[in-house]
Amino acid sequence: MLLKTFGWSFAVTALGLAAAVFYGGWTGFGIVAILSILEISVSFDNAVVNAGILKKMNAFWQKTFLTIGVLIAVFGMRLVFPVVIVAMSAKIGPIEAVQLALDDKDKYQQLVTDAHPSIAAFGGMFLLMIFLDFIFEDRDIKWLGWLERPLAKLGKVDMLSVCIALIVLLVSAMTFATNAHQHGGIHADKTETVLIAGIAGLITYLIVGGLSGFFENRLEEEEEREHEAEEEAKRSGKKVPAVVMAGKAAFFLFLYLEVLDASFSFDGVIGAFAITNDIVLMVLGLGIGAMYVRSLTVYLVRQGTLDDYVYLEHGAHYAIGALAVILLVTIQYEIHEVITGLVGIVLIAWSFFSSVQRNRRLAAAEGKDTVSNEKAEVSSGV
Repeated sequence: MLLKTFGWSFAVTALGLAAAVFYGGWTGFGIVAILSILEISVSFDNAVVNAGILKKMNAFWQKTFLTIGVLIAVFGMRLVFPVVIVAMSAKIGPIEAVQLALDDKDKYQQLVTDAHPSIAAFGGMFLLMIFLDFIFEDRDIKWLGWLERPLAKLGKVDMLSVCIALIVLLVSAMTFATNAHQHGGIHADKTETVLIAGIAGLITYLIVGGLSGFFENRLEEEEEREHEAEEEAKRSGKKVPAVVMAGKAAFFLFLYLEVLDASFSFDGVIGAFAITNDIVLMVLGLGIGAMYVRSLTVYLVRQGTLDDYVYLEHGAHYAIGALAVILLVTIQYEIHEVITGLVGIVLIAWSFFSSVQRNRRLAAAEGKDTVSNEKAEVSSGV
């Protein structure tokens, strides 16, 4: 079962890591491994969401999402999108960007370095908005309760995450301008670029969020109709059909999943720029990670267990928040790739072990309740 589900992912991992060693030596191997783990980590909650929706769809739409959807995710967002980002930021053609990445690494590196402030501001703001919207939402399950409870109360203020994100962007731009002026104004012209790129990142997030909300509303309408049909079937004494959506409902589900997948793919691509500017290593790492996300989605659907590790979603979003801060800091200061990658890995591992401990506590509590009930039954019988 495990080999059947993850077989293609294992094969892609072996090929990708071998290509990384051939292309960039053991340093390249390490960067690709970190990128793969990071992509899996920040997209784990996406796999959970995908699995929860996919199980409602019929076999045709499941296959459509897990084939065409994966092609879009791997070859579209992970292969094409990094090239587009570099091409737009450096103001060169996509083909030229790829050629430079392969043939003239020094010039390519210089172009990416020059474009880094705008990339960091754009990506930092996009990731920061995802993190802020997550921590300001009141959730039934809280990982770091001492922090998440007061933040959930603050989250009741309308547009708070947007206001905080804009303040962070303004402070980042002003700090960058001040530091640039102190160093002779070498990068003084980049201050406006940082502001524009950051606002563009915020607008992009709001557009993606708006589209997701649109499809989510359509999904809720379809689910309401399904529920009404079930109630009518129960009243009339007819057999209640399994809730497996097809047709129009499944089409909206598919569109909704594509928007969600694109947004999470965008996280990984933008976050990858905090680890490496090498587009070849980036594509290898993100491609491997994307395959595991697909396999995780299939595994969760087949197993039917989506809630075993409830804190992983929290850990993934805290990792996104850490990446956002790192990207904004790298506008002015250099941070080593290993540190950037390890921050996300540590947060995910921490949330995983916290989930395991929670499951053990719940199991122990259920065991005590069972023993108490058995004793009570024996006493009453005597």
